[in-house]
Amino acid sequence: MASRNTLIKTKKLSAKIIKKNKPKVLVILGPTASGKTRLAVDLARKLKGEIISADSRQVFRGMDIGTGKDLKEYGTGKNKVSYHLIDVVSPNEEFNLAKYQKLANEAIKKIISSGRLPILVGGTGLYLQAIVDGYKLSPYKPDLKERARLEKMSVQELFNLLEKKKSDFAHKLNNSDKNNPRRLIRYLEIISQDNKKINKTDKVKEESFNSKKIAPYNFLLLGLNKSDEEIRRLINKRIIDRLENEGMVSEVERLHEGGIDWLKLNSFGLEYRFISFFLQAKLSYDEMIEKLGIASYRFAKRQKTWFRRWEKQGRKIEWLNDFQEAEGKVKEWLNLNK
Repeated sequence: MASRNTLIKTKKLSAKIIKKNKPKVLVILGPTASGKTRLAVDLARKLKGEIISADSRQVFRGMDIGTGKDLKEYGTGKNKVSYHLIDVVSPNEEFNLAKYQKLANEAIKKIISSGRLPILVGGTGLYLQAIVDGYKLSPYKPDLKERARLEKMSVQELFNLLEKKKSDFAHKLNNSDKNNPRRLIRYLEIISQDNKKINKTDKVKEESFNSKKIAPYNFLLLGLNKSDEEIRRLINKRIIDRLENEGMVSEVERLHEGGIDWLKLNSFGLEYRFISFFLQAKLSYDEMIEKLGIASYRFAKRQKTWFRRWEKQGRKIEWLNDFQEAEGKVKEWLNLNK
C-alpha cells in the first residue's frame, strides 16, 4: 500500500512540475460589455503581453464600432499593445473556426518565442474552447454553392431543415446553437457529406487536451463577473454611446455602400442586423434601440451559459470582481510575487 501511495504522489508531483514548466497563456473571458478589452490591455502593459482576440466578428475589417474593437485602448507608438486576430479578413470573405484555430495557435507560438505573454481575450466561447481544449475539428469542407443557398434561409427555416434531416440531433442543440445560422448551416453541411458524423460535428466529442492529450500550455482562465443587472446597464449605455458619439449607423452604411449586402450584414447579428433594419426603414430609430438592447442582453446571457457549461465539463475559470484581483491572481500564477 505504501509503495502504491508513493507512486500516486510521484505522479501528482510530476504533473505539477510539467504544468509549471509549460509556456503560459492567459485567458480573459466574460459576456459582452463586461470590460474584457480594458482589463487585457492593462495587464498586457504591466506584464509584457500581447493580445489575441477571441471574437468571431473582430476578425473582419471595417467592423470596428459594432464589434467593440476599442482600438484606441491599445494605444499608439511605444505605448501600443500588440494585438492579433483583429482586422484579418474582409467581411465578404469566409472565416470559420478552423481558420481561427490555426491563426490563433500560430500567434500564441510567435508571442511565446519572443519572450512575451500571450493573452487570449474575448467572449466567443467556441473560439476560446477550441484553443484551450484543443479541438480536433471536422475534416468536412463547405459546399459554397449549397452554403449560398442556405444563407438565404431564416434561422427557423434552417432549424426546421436540420430537424427534418436529423431530428434527434436537432433536439439536443442548446439555444445558442438553435439561434446561430452559421452553426446550423455547418451542421447541415456535415449531414449532407456524412450523416453518421453529425454526432461529432465541428466541436462535439473532439479529442480535447482535457482527455487523452496533454495540453501544450499552462492556461489561466479569468472571467469577469458581472450581475445581470449590471450587464444590462452597461449594454444599454454602450449602445447609446456608439450610436450618438461613435457613429455606428455610419459604419453600417459604409459597409453596405462598400459592397456588403443587407443579407450578409444581417448574418453578423446584433448591431449590424438591427441597424440594417433601421436603414431599410423596417424599424424606427427607437425600435432599433429597444430591440438591439434586448438582443444584446440575451446574447450576454447565452455567453454566460456557455461559460457555465464549460466549467461543468471540468474547465476551471477564476471569476473576478475587479481589476486589482485579476492582477494579483496573474502575478501569483506567473510567480512574480516572490
